Amino acid sequence: MEGIRANFLLPFPDFTLETALDLPGKGVTALFGHSGSGKTTLLRCIAGLERAPHGFLQIRGKLWQDSEQDFFLPTHQRLLGYVFQEASLFPHLNVRKNLEYGRKRSRFIHNPQGLEQAVELLGIGHLLERMPDKLSGGEKQRVAIARALAVSPQVLLMDEPLAALDLQRKQEILPFLTRLHNELAMPILYVTHSPEEVTQLADHLVVLQAGKVVVSGALAETLTRLDSPLAQGKEASTVLQVTVCGHEPEFHLSHVQFAGGILSLPYQQQTAIGTTLRLRVYARDVSITLQQAAQTSILNVLPATITGMAHDPEGRTMLRLNMGGEPLLSHITRKSASVLGLEKGMQVFAQIKATAIL
Repeated sequence: MEGIRANFLLPFPDFTLETALDLPGKGVTALFGHSGSGKTTLLRCIAGLERAPHGFLQIRGKLWQDSEQDFFLPTHQRLLGYVFQEASLFPHLNVRKNLEYGRKRSRFIHNPQGLEQAVELLGIGHLLERMPDKLSGGEKQRVAIARALAVSPQVLLMDEPLAALDLQRKQEILPFLTRLHNELAMPILYVTHSPEEVTQLADHLVVLQAGKVVVSGALAETLTRLDSPLAQGKEASTVLQVTVCGHEPEFHLSHVQFAGGILSLPYQQQTAIGTTLRLRVYARDVSITLQQAAQTSILNVLPATITGMAHDPEGRTMLRLNMGGEPLLSHITRKSASVLGLEKGMQVFAQIKATAIL
């Protein structure tokens, strides 16, 4: 499947956006970075709301911009959906008419099932006759996403869609975003500065700093690259794709397998054996031992190889581990690394508390 090529050079007084990206044609690509890093500017270039004087943009085989040929497809001719931080629904129209308005304003031929699918995916069927002032923040944003999907776009652009929501509303809407990730055969570009949203939703990650691409690649690899900002600090983590292989209800535990071995984690009572899960393991919850302990309260002790080491200014040593081909990030004190004599290439054991796996 053809993906997205997005090459832009767009100067501003305070920074210059400079990207050369090849992104997947399906799944969620997270555009991550601090405020002012260029995330929204990149999204606006893709939407045609900003015109980079030097730019090339191709979406799944369709040319949208080529400055060398002086070709620029205007925004209204680009088959895209755009979701902003604020839902911005028409207050005088009910949910159904808000959705229909978006379709009527589009010049494209619609997939007759597009609107029905969007309503079902976002779980808003029971809201269709409500007015916007009778919706919660999370419900409004789900309607806004459905409106963007109603035209069956070639790409869905989402600019921090959870930023205006409180924690409870974020938790309400995240399962629906996961459904979009799992069921839509289109690329979704998702702007965020939240590591939690990255680890829950993304397949591919682009990290921006001052308009430049620092890291770009598959999520599991980029999260654990020691030169990535996401590999540093208290929120640093690894995402593992695992398969449920057993339950121990008497101990309130479940067991999952992946290339690195078998992990125990808190009981997934409603999850059938064979189900695929996405797990987040914080680097701060991964400790290291040189020998496999025989008597320990930690259930998850897996063989690993140190493939990278780096030290931060706060006395931490960051380790990148390989477990059966799967990367894992560990943060320990620099003293521990010194006492154990850790070096790149060493064979060690990674210890992960079962209660720490999310």
